[in-house]
Amino acid sequence: MGLSYRDSGVDIPESDRWTEVIKGIVRGMPPSPDVLGGIGGFSGLYRIPGGLVLSACCDGVGTKIEVAKAARCFDHIGQDLVAMSVNDLVTSGARPLFFLDYIACGKLVVDVLKPIVESVARACAESGCALLGGETAEMPGTYPPDGLDLAGFAVGMAKEDELIDGSTIEPGDVVIGLPSSGVHSNGFSLVRRALLSSDSPHGLSDTPSVLGGSTLASALLAPTRLYVRQALAAAATGVVKAMAHITGSGLYDNIVRVLPDGLNLDLDYHSWPRPPIFSLLASRGIEEDEMRRVFNLGIGFCFVVAPSDAEAFLAALKSRGEEGRIIGAVRS
Repeated sequence: MGLSYRDSGVDIPESDRWTEVIKGIVRGMPPSPDVLGGIGGFSGLYRIPGGLVLSACCDGVGTKIEVAKAARCFDHIGQDLVAMSVNDLVTSGARPLFFLDYIACGKLVVDVLKPIVESVARACAESGCALLGGETAEMPGTYPPDGLDLAGFAVGMAKEDELIDGSTIEPGDVVIGLPSSGVHSNGFSLVRRALLSSDSPHGLSDTPSVLGGSTLASALLAPTRLYVRQALAAAATGVVKAMAHITGSGLYDNIVRVLPDGLNLDLDYHSWPRPPIFSLLASRGIEEDEMRRVFNLGIGFCFVVAPSDAEAFLAALKSRGEEGRIIGAVRS
């Protein structure tokens, strides 16, 4: 039996059960006619006057922060924080308006927190949204002196009649993926168990041959890509039926979230090159099924379009400097 996410302390089935508990709690609340959709989407949607909808979500960077601490490098972790929220938010076609951050720490160290917030600000600017505010909580006794955690909250807006919700997806539609920059910000408990535990042959400053000269630290801390501008440009073409941000639970589970009931998905996992970091992870005894269940494997964001629109859509992506690939298809 290979190394698994459960071995590293993360129980996906229990997480799924917790999601169902949350859904039950929300269903027990008085319904609001202005809430669109339900728990389980990439973002929450709330109708406001003027035919508009607010889209909102929150997320964190998980235990990737532990890698940043170990490497003493916080220059890009703020981008991870922004990306985890705005990439989710934009899947509905909503334009990000503003972002807020929450930093919890055991001891406030300006030289640690400053590059984090600077990275947050740069990522917000790249995503076209304002850094509206946030909170820094110094919590000795709750966190150790070097303890640190990050959370972020994003709000965006779209016209209700232009929302992208996957409702028009049909069997035969194709899935087009955009490359990731590496692991992004999911699965790091398993990453750390595989590559940074006491029995690992690698240190963060090492340059394993498979990484082509990069240190392990730089490969692991490559920031999560920001897909906002690409996604909004794609939405403006009018041919996108759905979008998915590939976060926790891998490609398949994130794409099927946007499919109508009764439809399924075929993915060709050999249709794109995987970043070298995934070869290194696999070499540590993580079996292929677990790799697919936990990691993005080199695809960070996906679009669903009709097959007749695929060629022109890929050309449009290429004109913006993006190498999209057809990686799968919808089936009944």
